[in-house]
Amino acid sequence: MKSYRKELWMNVPARRGYVNLTPDVEAALHASGICEGLCLVNAMHITASVFINDNERGLHHDFETWLEGLAPEKPHSQYHHNRMGEDNGDAHLKRSVMGREVVVAVTDGELDLGPWEQIFYGEFDGLRRKRVLIKIIGE
Repeated sequence: MKSYRKELWMNVPARRGYVNLTPDVEAALHASGICEGLCLVNAMHITASVFINDNERGLHHDFETWLEGLAPEKPHSQYHHNRMGEDNGDAHLKRSVMGREVVVAVTDGELDLGPWEQIFYGEFDGLRRKRVLIKIIGE
């Protein structure tokens, strides 16, 4: 069994945003030479997420509206976490809802995604560099 590891660095220029990682993950898979196995894509920060969904701008807007309704950024004072000098209590909650990672099957050297499925990085406390890990195992 082979394994391949790659880090992607994100710097979303706003507090929140979404980045389609699918082309980067496909490139890593092709570089790995692995044809059958599993691909893990993992947000390496506790205020960011990796998830699978449709690449549709209206849906991304809906994510933002829905998440902001669940865990509004302001007032910062509503979160006990922020009383320790932080201002990102909402980002931790948003990450918990959207998830930490995805695992995608690799079949015949390709990501085995369903129709319309794409892999996304969700940023909930941006304006700084963060990592995404791609780990591929198989043969």
